[in-house]
Amino acid sequence: MTGFGDFANIDIDQLMRRGDQQIEQMRRFEQVMSDLVGRAQDEDRLVTVEYAGDGLRELELHPKAMRLSSGELAEKIKETIKAASEDMQRQVEEASEQVFGKEDNPMGLLKDPDAVMDKIKEAEGLYNQTFDDVMADLDRIRRRLEDSM
Repeated sequence: MTGFGDFANIDIDQLMRRGDQQIEQMRRFEQVMSDLVGRAQDEDRLVTVEYAGDGLRELELHPKAMRLSSGELAEKIKETIKAASEDMQRQVEEASEQVFGKEDNPMGLLKDPDAVMDKIKEAEGLYNQTFDDVMADLDRIRRRLEDSM
């Protein structure tokens, strides 16, 4: 087949398999994510926190925590929630790498905005090239039709 640019070389079966694989990876990732819980406890064991995808799940205060001033207790709670959130984030990154692999891990892009922009620019370049190829092919077809009339 000539006159169709890169479209003539597309392996539709491979494209479909890759799409199915990505859908399966997302399904597995969602399933794993639903089970993740970040946990933390302050060094004095006065505040214990569980943090999940839907936010703060558990907050336990040891009775001795009531002896702290309201400001001290508030600070311990905030620090422990932050630590539980970081634990949750660490687990999400590990699960993402496990499901998607190290190279194709979408979480890795979140840490590197420049890499995201590079991927976007690369996709834009491929789109522009494909668009130009299609338009050139359409122009050739138009000219052939005009010549045959």
